[in-house]
Amino acid sequence: MTDRALLAMSRRNLLLALGAATTLPAPAATPPGRVVASFSILADMAREIAPAGVEVTSLVRPDADAHVFEPTPADARRLAQADLVLVNGLGFEGWIERLIKVSGYRGTTVVATQGIATRQVGGSADPHAWQDLGLAQGYVGNLSRALAARWPEAAAEVEARTADYRARLAALDTQVRQWLGAVPREKRRVITSHDAFGYFGNAYGVDFLAPQGWTTRSEPSAATVARLLRQVREQDVQALFVENISDPRLVERIARETGARVGGTLYSDALSAAGGPADTYLRMFAHNARSLAEALSKTR
Repeated sequence: MTDRALLAMSRRNLLLALGAATTLPAPAATPPGRVVASFSILADMAREIAPAGVEVTSLVRPDADAHVFEPTPADARRLAQADLVLVNGLGFEGWIERLIKVSGYRGTTVVATQGIATRQVGGSADPHAWQDLGLAQGYVGNLSRALAARWPEAAAEVEARTADYRARLAALDTQVRQWLGAVPREKRRVITSHDAFGYFGNAYGVDFLAPQGWTTRSEPSAATVARLLRQVREQDVQALFVENISDPRLVERIARETGARVGGTLYSDALSAAGGPADTYLRMFAHNARSLAEALSKTR
């Protein structure tokens, strides 16, 4: 949807258009509520710690690219009806401020990356901080405080669910380090479609190269692709991965021209559909880490 179309939507038209792993305490009597997150990964985090009776949905669906998302009147309607809105921030959702404005939403907008130490790329902050399980703990803290403040009668339940989720994040972080630690450091070089895994690389010692920057809004230039091909050959990069949100053709072309092997699919900015290999944040992270470790251990 264009800016003009968004702004042209009247408030009247909008109104017309309009589980945890361990045993937790019994939920408090919580009135039904609606939380709307900008994208599927953030929605899943919130779903893990939100009190019973609170519905959490996402604007950008699983397997969809938030960078190029175009909101619809139905999306504006959902925001108008929300009790709480969750965003990643750091420029990840370039469309969210316009959508909030036209929806008429006047509640709290929670920025999940508030206070998180960011990676700088080309003079701006890389928004993909969820790709580090340690930084995900910061996301959880921000979400937990916001949910408890919005539904104070369920604060004890939110606290218990938060503690449980934090423990599972920490356990997975240990497992990821074990999986990748079994691969020699000099072999941990891979190609992905766009620069979404910088935080992962910094946290777990993997060098990621990508033809696109941290956003997918523009196509890589011929010079950028040529430079990447040289890097692949010079640095003996042997594993390439496509992303669930990206067109695989460029990565496949790089594989053909360099002899590197496509190691599978990584989930970068979105979960898989329900029942898929990455339909929760924890399953997504485990899938990515195992896929990387398996592909890199097979390189010569």
